[in-house]
Amino acid sequence: MKPIFENCIVYDFSDPAMKKQMEEALAKVESEAGKEYDLVIGGERVKGEGLLKTLNPSNQDQVLGSFQKGTVDLARKAIETADTAFEQWSKIPAEDRADYLFKAADVMKRRRLELDATMVLEEGKNWIEADADTCEAIDFLEFYAREMIRYAEPQPLTDLAGERNSYFYIPLGVGVVIPPWNFPLAILVGMTSAAIVTGNTVVLKPSSDSPLIGYKFMEIMEEVKLPPGVLNFFPGSGGVVGGTLVEHPRTRFISFTGSREVGLGIVEGAARTAPGQLWIKRVVAEMGGKDAIVVDSEADIDAAAKGVMIASFGYQGQKCSACSRAIVDASVYDEFLEKLVAETKKLTIGPVKDFQNYLGPVINQKSMDSILRYVEIAKKEGGRVVYGGKAAQGAGNGFYVEPTIIADVRSRDTIGQEEIFGPVCAVIRAKDFDDAIRIANDTEYGLTGALYSNNRTKLDRARREFHVGNLYLNRKCTGALVDVHPFGGFNMSGTDSKAGSRDYLALFLQGKSVCEKV
Repeated sequence: MKPIFENCIVYDFSDPAMKKQMEEALAKVESEAGKEYDLVIGGERVKGEGLLKTLNPSNQDQVLGSFQKGTVDLARKAIETADTAFEQWSKIPAEDRADYLFKAADVMKRRRLELDATMVLEEGKNWIEADADTCEAIDFLEFYAREMIRYAEPQPLTDLAGERNSYFYIPLGVGVVIPPWNFPLAILVGMTSAAIVTGNTVVLKPSSDSPLIGYKFMEIMEEVKLPPGVLNFFPGSGGVVGGTLVEHPRTRFISFTGSREVGLGIVEGAARTAPGQLWIKRVVAEMGGKDAIVVDSEADIDAAAKGVMIASFGYQGQKCSACSRAIVDASVYDEFLEKLVAETKKLTIGPVKDFQNYLGPVINQKSMDSILRYVEIAKKEGGRVVYGGKAAQGAGNGFYVEPTIIADVRSRDTIGQEEIFGPVCAVIRAKDFDDAIRIANDTEYGLTGALYSNNRTKLDRARREFHVGNLYLNRKCTGALVDVHPFGGFNMSGTDSKAGSRDYLALFLQGKSVCEKV
């Protein structure tokens, strides 16, 4: 019997001994830079067509690895291999499938600093953000393993004389898992492990910006001797192989986290019925947000300023849960803005290999250009840049953008509506609390949000009226924990999957009812 689930705790890197261990892990990962990695299909290393290079965004001259690119033919092979493996894997008892996840969690704990270091170098996460990512991945493994055992227990039904009735869950089939680069271990592991532990098989297509950390997860699953073909590692261009993976007739479901545009394209592709297809494909999609923190006239302004700063600029604002809109009551607007700028000025920018740097690079040149373009659009539309607003000079040979605060933004301005995915916070003036809630809901997204207020009536109104999947009261809107804050959003933020919840595994299962006359 496994102990009750508990969340993994982030390391204290201010401890000199822990800091030294992390520096050693960084050196180890750097010593392996430049290696070439194959596709993994059915347990076999396979060559693709061309190479995908993964760079260190803190130092764009450093190539961390080169990955074989999948082709259309190999995509078909990967789906068919997973389909064959499903025949046996789906028959494995739930407790045995869960045991693979428990073992993987143990390996991940042993390799934790190596995984942290990989994300520091490959994704530009600072040490704490990287370790939080690994902790969440461990949590997903531990929690979903326990959940599968619970789902496998006899399900309660109402008795009927003369019949023996049962209701139980069975897996779906082959799933295509497409994770993002911003939580390259946690979300990848969460989606993949949920699909596997429920008896499905997976073709995993990691982001082209984070294949190295995905490969390390593949290594971990091989180390625990997951049967070949249950998990297949398939990097490649989404534009080349994405359609084949999504629309193949043996693909049963697609689990995706990423942009709204790509997510809607997957929904559209999955809706098309291919010749020989026997089912309606299931899509589990998380597609971003335009998240707001409302600062009420009766808020603790110091706490609100700090919370907005962390939620806006943690991991360079590259979180779907990040605060990109601060909606502030007019009566405290100037005071809040002054304190937000003061908090932001404390941030250090530079290569996150150095523990003292809080803000690292954005993921790539395309992202950097897009963020700076949004700043220029904001200025043309009447926004006032009160801090930041340009590339960070002297930070390093990477893709650095200053944390940027833009005041006097209106709700329908471009940066009041579109997801920027960078360290940019739009500050919007609200006339009063009613106006603030209206502005908060004035977007096509509905992922996270927060309210700072000491007024109980307003807090209760926000519970009812602030239309987001994850609402936080008097705290920042980032940092969801597994089985503490089930995560997923409304509207164009996706299918409200509630990752890390007791509902999540049901997305990868189908219920079967059996009645026997006695």
